[in-house]
Amino acid sequence: MPSDRRSRLLHVAARRPDREPRVAGVVGHRLGQRTPDIRVVDGLRVEHSVKAWRHVASWWGRTELVVAGDFLVGRQGVVTLDELTREVVTGSGRGQAALESALADVRVGAESPTETRLRLVLCAAGLPEPLLNPVITAPDGRFVARLDLAYAPWRVAVEYDGRQHAEDRAQFERDADRWDDIRQQGWVLVRILRHHLHGDGRIAVRMVAGALRAAGWTP
Repeated sequence: MPSDRRSRLLHVAARRPDREPRVAGVVGHRLGQRTPDIRVVDGLRVEHSVKAWRHVASWWGRTELVVAGDFLVGRQGVVTLDELTREVVTGSGRGQAALESALADVRVGAESPTETRLRLVLCAAGLPEPLLNPVITAPDGRFVARLDLAYAPWRVAVEYDGRQHAEDRAQFERDADRWDDIRQQGWVLVRILRHHLHGDGRIAVRMVAGALRAAGWTP
Protein backbone atom coordinates (compact mmCIF):
# COMPACT_ATOMS: atom_id res chain seq x y z
CA MET A 1 0.00 0.00 0.00
CA PRO A 2 1.66 3.27 -1.10
CA SER A 3 0.50 5.19 1.96
CA ASP A 4 1.42 2.44 4.39
CA ARG A 5 4.75 0.98 3.29
CA ARG A 6 6.68 1.71 6.46
CA SER A 7 4.23 0.19 8.93
CA ARG A 8 3.90 -3.04 6.91
CA LEU A 9 0.34 -3.42 8.13
CA LEU A 10 -1.76 -6.06 6.42
CA HIS A 11 -4.82 -4.77 4.56
CA VAL A 12 -7.78 -7.15 4.47
CA ALA A 13 -11.16 -6.54 2.88
CA ALA A 14 -14.47 -8.30 3.52
CA ARG A 15 -17.60 -8.13 1.42
CA ARG A 16 -20.90 -6.99 2.82
CA PRO A 17 -22.77 -8.22 4.82
CA ASP A 18 -19.60 -9.59 6.47
CA ARG A 19 -17.71 -7.20 8.70
CA GLU A 20 -14.16 -6.11 8.03
CA PRO A 21 -11.52 -7.60 10.38
CA ARG A 22 -10.66 -5.58 13.47
CA VAL A 23 -7.49 -7.01 14.95
CA ALA A 24 -4.06 -5.65 15.78
CA GLY A 25 -1.74 -5.31 12.81
CA VAL A 26 -4.56 -5.39 10.27
CA VAL A 27 -6.32 -2.54 8.46
CA GLY A 28 -9.85 -3.65 7.63
CA HIS A 29 -11.88 -2.60 4.63
CA ARG A 30 -15.49 -3.32 3.76
CA LEU A 31 -16.50 -3.86 0.15
CA GLY A 32 -19.91 -3.83 -1.47
CA GLN A 33 -21.91 -6.95 -2.32
CA ARG A 34 -20.76 -6.95 -5.92
CA THR A 35 -19.86 -10.42 -7.20
CA PRO A 36 -16.07 -10.86 -7.10
CA ASP A 37 -14.06 -11.77 -10.19
CA ILE A 38 -11.59 -14.31 -8.80
CA ARG A 39 -8.40 -15.37 -10.56
CA VAL A 40 -5.71 -17.81 -9.40
CA VAL A 41 -2.17 -16.40 -9.47
CA ASP A 42 0.69 -18.60 -8.25
CA GLY A 43 -1.80 -20.70 -6.34
CA LEU A 44 -3.44 -17.73 -4.59
CA ARG A 45 -7.05 -16.68 -5.14
CA VAL A 46 -7.05 -12.98 -5.95
CA GLU A 47 -9.56 -10.58 -7.38
CA HIS A 48 -9.17 -9.31 -10.94
CA SER A 49 -6.69 -6.44 -11.22
CA VAL A 50 -9.20 -3.87 -12.45
CA LYS A 51 -11.46 -4.66 -9.48
CA ALA A 52 -8.55 -4.28 -7.08
CA TRP A 53 -7.73 -0.94 -8.75
CA ARG A 54 -11.28 0.16 -8.02
CA HIS A 55 -11.11 -0.99 -4.39
CA VAL A 56 -8.08 1.16 -3.56
CA ALA A 57 -9.46 4.27 -5.25
CA SER A 58 -11.20 5.50 -2.11
CA TRP A 59 -7.98 5.85 -0.11
CA TRP A 60 -5.05 6.02 -2.55
CA GLY A 61 -3.88 9.36 -3.86
CA ARG A 62 -4.38 10.31 -7.50
CA THR A 63 -0.72 9.93 -8.42
CA GLU A 64 -0.57 6.41 -6.99
CA LEU A 65 -3.72 5.45 -8.88
CA VAL A 66 -2.18 6.65 -12.14
CA VAL A 67 1.08 4.82 -11.35
CA ALA A 68 -0.88 1.61 -10.73
CA GLY A 69 -2.94 2.14 -13.88
CA ASP A 70 0.20 2.68 -15.96
CA PHE A 71 1.66 -0.53 -14.56
CA LEU A 72 -1.47 -2.55 -15.29
CA VAL A 73 -1.52 -1.49 -18.96
CA GLY A 74 2.28 -1.47 -19.29
CA ARG A 75 4.73 -3.80 -20.97
CA GLN A 76 3.71 -6.79 -18.85
CA GLY A 77 0.20 -6.50 -20.23
CA VAL A 78 -1.68 -7.34 -17.03
CA VAL A 79 -4.84 -5.76 -18.43
CA THR A 80 -5.74 -3.51 -21.34
CA LEU A 81 -6.63 0.16 -21.26
CA ASP A 82 -10.07 -0.83 -22.56
CA GLU A 83 -10.58 -3.03 -19.49
CA LEU A 84 -9.67 -0.18 -17.15
CA THR A 85 -11.95 2.17 -19.06
CA ARG A 86 -14.84 -0.29 -18.97
CA GLU A 87 -14.48 -0.67 -15.20
CA VAL A 88 -14.62 3.09 -14.72
CA VAL A 89 -17.50 3.66 -17.15
CA THR A 90 -19.70 0.88 -15.74
CA GLY A 91 -18.79 1.24 -12.07
CA SER A 92 -20.05 3.48 -9.29
CA GLY A 93 -19.66 4.10 -5.59
CA ARG A 94 -16.79 5.27 -3.39
CA GLY A 95 -13.73 6.34 -5.31
CA GLN A 96 -15.57 6.74 -8.61
CA ALA A 97 -14.52 10.37 -9.09
CA ALA A 98 -10.92 9.48 -8.22
CA LEU A 99 -10.89 6.68 -10.81
CA GLU A 100 -12.33 8.91 -13.50
CA SER A 101 -9.68 11.53 -12.79
CA ALA A 102 -6.83 8.99 -12.72
CA LEU A 103 -7.97 7.21 -15.89
CA ALA A 104 -7.58 10.45 -17.84
CA ASP A 105 -3.83 10.32 -17.17
CA VAL A 106 -3.17 6.58 -17.57
CA ARG A 107 -0.94 5.93 -20.58
CA VAL A 108 0.21 2.76 -22.31
CA GLY A 109 3.99 2.49 -22.50
CA ALA A 110 5.30 3.47 -19.07
CA GLU A 111 7.99 1.13 -17.73
CA SER A 112 8.47 2.29 -14.14
CA PRO A 113 6.58 4.13 -11.37
CA THR A 114 9.14 6.94 -11.41
CA GLU A 115 8.63 7.51 -15.14
CA THR A 116 4.93 7.96 -14.47
CA ARG A 117 5.51 10.35 -11.56
CA LEU A 118 7.97 12.38 -13.63
CA ARG A 119 5.52 12.60 -16.53
CA LEU A 120 2.74 13.79 -14.22
CA VAL A 121 4.98 16.43 -12.64
CA LEU A 122 6.06 17.78 -16.02
CA CYS A 123 2.53 17.89 -17.44
CA ALA A 124 1.11 19.47 -14.28
CA ALA A 125 3.66 22.28 -14.74
CA GLY A 126 2.34 23.02 -18.22
CA LEU A 127 5.00 21.29 -20.27
CA PRO A 128 3.98 19.28 -23.34
CA GLU A 129 3.17 15.62 -22.80
CA PRO A 130 6.21 13.49 -23.69
CA LEU A 131 6.39 10.26 -25.64
CA LEU A 132 6.95 7.17 -23.50
CA ASN A 133 9.96 4.95 -24.12
CA PRO A 134 10.46 5.66 -27.83
CA VAL A 135 13.40 4.02 -29.57
CA ILE A 136 15.93 6.16 -31.41
CA THR A 137 18.24 4.80 -34.08
CA ALA A 138 21.30 6.06 -35.92
CA PRO A 139 21.04 7.03 -39.63
CA ASP A 140 22.36 3.58 -40.56
CA GLY A 141 19.56 1.90 -38.61
CA ARG A 142 21.67 0.97 -35.60
CA PHE A 143 19.80 0.88 -32.29
CA VAL A 144 20.93 3.71 -30.04
CA ALA A 145 18.62 3.81 -27.04
CA ARG A 146 15.14 3.43 -25.63
CA LEU A 147 14.44 6.77 -23.98
CA ASP A 148 12.36 7.12 -20.82
CA LEU A 149 10.56 10.26 -22.00
CA ALA A 150 11.05 12.21 -25.20
CA TYR A 151 9.93 15.42 -26.88
CA ALA A 152 10.52 14.45 -30.50
CA PRO A 153 9.61 17.82 -32.12
CA TRP A 154 12.41 19.47 -30.11
CA ARG A 155 14.70 16.42 -29.88
CA VAL A 156 14.83 16.63 -26.10
CA ALA A 157 15.26 13.34 -24.24
CA VAL A 158 14.56 12.95 -20.52
CA GLU A 159 16.12 10.06 -18.61
CA TYR A 160 15.57 9.18 -14.96
CA ASP A 161 18.66 7.76 -13.25
CA GLY A 162 17.95 6.01 -9.97
CA ARG A 163 20.49 5.22 -7.29
CA GLN A 164 21.11 1.71 -8.67
CA HIS A 165 22.82 3.24 -11.71
CA ALA A 166 25.46 4.91 -9.57
CA GLU A 167 26.01 1.88 -7.33
CA ASP A 168 26.45 -0.54 -10.24
CA ARG A 169 29.72 0.51 -11.89
CA ALA A 170 29.27 -1.62 -15.02
CA GLN A 171 25.74 -0.28 -15.54
CA PHE A 172 26.91 3.28 -14.96
CA GLU A 173 29.63 2.88 -17.60
CA ARG A 174 27.14 1.46 -20.11
CA ASP A 175 24.78 4.34 -19.40
CA ALA A 176 27.56 6.89 -19.87
CA ASP A 177 28.35 5.48 -23.31
CA ARG A 178 24.66 5.50 -24.19
CA TRP A 179 24.25 9.13 -23.07
CA ASP A 180 27.06 10.18 -25.37
CA ASP A 181 25.54 8.21 -28.26
CA ILE A 182 22.16 9.88 -27.72
CA ARG A 183 23.78 13.31 -27.93
CA GLN A 184 25.70 12.29 -31.04
CA GLN A 185 22.32 11.73 -32.75
CA GLY A 186 21.41 15.37 -32.21
CA TRP A 187 19.31 14.97 -29.05
CA VAL A 188 19.58 17.12 -25.94
CA LEU A 189 19.69 14.77 -22.95
CA VAL A 190 18.28 15.85 -19.59
CA ARG A 191 19.21 13.50 -16.76
CA ILE A 192 16.82 13.59 -13.80
CA LEU A 193 18.14 12.25 -10.49
CA ARG A 194 16.16 11.28 -7.42
CA HIS A 195 16.64 14.58 -5.57
CA HIS A 196 15.36 16.53 -8.59
CA LEU A 197 11.90 15.05 -7.96
CA HIS A 198 11.78 15.78 -4.24
CA GLY A 199 8.79 17.78 -3.06
CA ASP A 200 6.86 19.21 -5.98
CA GLY A 201 9.58 18.33 -8.49
CA ARG A 202 10.27 21.96 -9.39
CA ILE A 203 13.95 21.25 -10.05
CA ALA A 204 13.08 18.58 -12.62
CA VAL A 205 10.54 20.90 -14.21
CA ARG A 206 13.07 23.72 -14.43
CA MET A 207 15.67 21.45 -16.06
CA VAL A 208 13.31 20.04 -18.68
CA ALA A 209 11.61 23.37 -19.38
CA GLY A 210 14.99 25.01 -19.88
CA ALA A 211 16.04 22.38 -22.41
CA LEU A 212 12.75 22.72 -24.29
CA ARG A 213 12.98 26.51 -24.45
CA ALA A 214 16.55 26.33 -25.70
CA ALA A 215 15.34 23.95 -28.42
CA GLY A 216 12.65 26.36 -29.56
CA TRP A 217 9.57 25.46 -27.51
CA THR A 218 7.38 28.37 -26.54
CA PRO A 219 5.23 27.96 -23.38
